[in-house]
Order: sequence, then structure tokens, then C-alpha cells
Amino acid sequence: MLKGLGGLGDMAKMMKTAQEMQGKMAQLQEDLAAMTVTGESGAGLVKATATAKGELTGLDIDPSIFHPDEKEVAEDLILAAIKDAQAKATERSQQEMQNLTESLGLPADMKLPF
Repeated sequence: MLKGLGGLGDMAKMMKTAQEMQGKMAQLQEDLAAMTVTGESGAGLVKATATAKGELTGLDIDPSIFHPDEKEVAEDLILAAIKDAQAKATERSQQEMQNLTESLGLPADMKLPF
């Protein structure tokens, strides 16, 4: 490509690859913000929806869990659903990052962003 300039040709290729990776990372961040996951507890009595970035966006609670003498149970179910949604968001985000690194020809266990 740039014959006679030593490693400059490789440097130009590396810079182009870095710019491509940066663009794909930006797109992935947008995609993760648009993807949703749903965590649940109590056999679906409480459902929490979050983006793949982990931002809680919704909560669906079956009214049958609200009994004044079982307040702690309702709180535990809500907390469990939120934690489940956050765990699924983390898993989805890691899966998407791994897909990106593999598509760029990088090792699957490489952690992005650096």
C-alpha cells in the first residue's frame, strides 16, 4: 500500500480499523439503549423491564401481592424482579459486546471498551 514507508501502511490500516471499531461501539451503545429485557419474580407476579444498558424502564405488579400484613413479601418480589432484569441486561450487553469483538476479528475474550 505505502511501499517504502516502513510501518506507516500498517499504521494507516490500524487507524482505519480503530475508527471502524469506534463507530461500531457507538452504534452498539445506541442499540443497547433500545434493547429491552424483562426480569420477573413470584412466577410472573412482578415483572421489571430494563434496557440492555441496565436502566429500569417499567414495572408491572399483579395487585394480588398487596396484602397489608405481607408488605415484606411484596418488597422482596419487586426487588427480586429488578435484580433479575439487571442481571439479564448485563448478560445481554456482554453477549452483544462479544458478538462485536468476534465480528471485528478480535479474540472472543477481549474486553471492550478498553
